[in-house]
Amino acid sequence: MDLAIDAPAPAAPDCAADGTWLACIECDETFAPFEDVRYTCDDCDGLLEVRYADPPTFDEFGAGAPSDGPDRGVWRYREALPFDLGVTLPEGDTPLHRVPRIEEAVGVDALRIKHEGMNPTGSFKDRGMTVGVRVAKELGVDALACASTGNTSAALAAYGGRGDMQTLVLLPAGKVAAGKVAQASLHGARILEVDGNFDACLDIVQELAARGEAYLLNSLNPFRLEGQKTIGFEILEEFYADYGTFPDRIVLPVGNAGNTSALYKGFRELVQSGALDVDDVPKLTGVQAEGAAPMVEAIEEGNDEIRRWEEVETRATAIRIGNPVNAPKAIPGIRNTNGTAVAVSDDEITAAQRHLASEGVGVEPASAASLAGLKKLRRSGVVDDDERVVCLTTGHLLKDPDAAYEAGGDPEPVPNDADAVLDHIRG
Repeated sequence: MDLAIDAPAPAAPDCAADGTWLACIECDETFAPFEDVRYTCDDCDGLLEVRYADPPTFDEFGAGAPSDGPDRGVWRYREALPFDLGVTLPEGDTPLHRVPRIEEAVGVDALRIKHEGMNPTGSFKDRGMTVGVRVAKELGVDALACASTGNTSAALAAYGGRGDMQTLVLLPAGKVAAGKVAQASLHGARILEVDGNFDACLDIVQELAARGEAYLLNSLNPFRLEGQKTIGFEILEEFYADYGTFPDRIVLPVGNAGNTSALYKGFRELVQSGALDVDDVPKLTGVQAEGAAPMVEAIEEGNDEIRRWEEVETRATAIRIGNPVNAPKAIPGIRNTNGTAVAVSDDEITAAQRHLASEGVGVEPASAASLAGLKKLRRSGVVDDDERVVCLTTGHLLKDPDAAYEAGGDPEPVPNDADAVLDHIRG
């Protein structure tokens, strides 16, 4: 399968339903989209992509809205999705913040922060779940499952609850922020803590899904990425409205590499429709924590595959992943857009988290990896001072309140007296 940025739009095979089908990125085999439950290719076990016979242009976005559907957010882009409307809360339409002091400190021509923490459950995962849970209903399944470092579990539980479906969540014991576990619990998920890391949890969930026990909604599921690609559409539309041009680069955290894959797919579809010139496609730049950086290793060494890291550790819990399942889609996305990947330390992540907070943008540690990576690439000269950049932040500050508390200042005890308070402040 050709994942080149300028690959032409494919012709619809006989198995397509309303111009939509699944295709293997390894062997080109195609499948009907909603007849059977499948996550990978029946023939070679390669990753699947959702394909469309008629990719839309920017002019088509927002068209054909059903009377009961939202005209903003993910379902504004229904012309680029498998359905007109999913199981929605609603999601998307997140802010593209201006951060002028950070922009000046980093030293780029323009810098904006796309804050996905402003979705209903506080992370970008909601974009994937609105599509994925709708597909589950189309397939007639009633039980959903995921492995999670936290954000996926919260989104799955909320959207599963909205869809009146059972949800099962497997988490690495002791490795998930309390705010995320609380969300999944309150929304009614059954939570199992596994004695292992995220990758071990995903191995188990994949086996359960293969046995037909539940519908898998990790980003291995190709329909999840369809909702997430709308992040890229929003960035392009709003950035162009403000600057009259598209961003030169999008910097984003990498865990399972779903967003990198999704944005690249969305940009390829815009190129196929003629809406976006190849030269205008932003450079996709991935950032990982130094303690969990298999994607960076692959990019730096020129490898086409990642080497699974069995031991991973970082305070950025959302990207504490050693085996990014979407690497076969994400590596071409980085290379074919002339992007790169970089690893940053936990201290650099915390410093970036504080820097974002100073402009009122509150994010969890993994989100701040994007700004930390941009700073590091500016210092090394990889990012030029005339670039226009968007940093993607993926989760809200309150996803990990303990990390936020540790990154912030300590409360200062004072006597119960106004004069004493003034003396303390002025002293």
